Amino acid sequence: MFPFLKKQIDVCAAVASVTFKEWGAYRSHSMVSIFVGPVFFIVQYFIWTAVFESGAMPGMELEEVIRYFAAVALIGYLVMDFADWNLSMLVRTGKFLTFALRPLNHSFFALSQKVGHRILGFLVEFVPCYFIFMFIFKIDMRPAFFGWVLISISLAFLMNFYVNYCIGLASFWVVQSQGIRSVYELLGGIFSGALIPLVFFPLPLQKLQFFLPFQYTSYVPAMVFLGKYSLGGVEISIPVIVGIQALAVAVVFMLCKILNEFAMKHSTAVGA
Repeated sequence: MFPFLKKQIDVCAAVASVTFKEWGAYRSHSMVSIFVGPVFFIVQYFIWTAVFESGAMPGMELEEVIRYFAAVALIGYLVMDFADWNLSMLVRTGKFLTFALRPLNHSFFALSQKVGHRILGFLVEFVPCYFIFMFIFKIDMRPAFFGWVLISISLAFLMNFYVNYCIGLASFWVVQSQGIRSVYELLGGIFSGALIPLVFFPLPLQKLQFFLPFQYTSYVPAMVFLGKYSLGGVEISIPVIVGIQALAVAVVFMLCKILNEFAMKHSTAVGA
């Protein structure tokens, strides 16, 4: 067990290192996105300040909303993923065949790539933006529970990857998964809590989010950062909601494994 685990860690570290160096050569491209987080936050700041001036909102105070959107912007840098686009491209061009013939599972390879890519993102996107929020916008960016925030963001990282990889696997049947990706991004933008905290949604929609993957990529880690979680009229302790998030990730992981098995049987290596 331990030799196998060590081998997997070594492979992940090697792929992540190569990806880090590859994307590091184009780090100026990533650095441009430094401005995305602050601009997103400024827009949300003015919107929600105006909303709260017209009357109090049940569920969150204005200061909590401001910290919430700052956290959402930073978390976005850490969990960003395009595994679906990359997998779709490999399938469409037939290059996926080269991975199918290797002893290394492509999903693990893609996950290792994402690790390296997001380590670079942490250095050139997350860290500068964090200091912008702390010292320019004067926002308290100290998490309520650092350990739980770290775990929750890691789970959001995995959730985002496996959902996107499942979308990419659809390319084995529809060749081009861009339409599915667009629908998911639209729903994700609404129901992940990135644009509106889910606690402001109608109660039935709030309850529905427990059975969908969206909140586990943004809303949950942001609320863990704040140190409190409530949704659907229920307050849940931080350890419990992180446990629910882990269960959701496990479900999506199993779904990804099942879809991958069917995809390999369906694969015809068109374009190879």
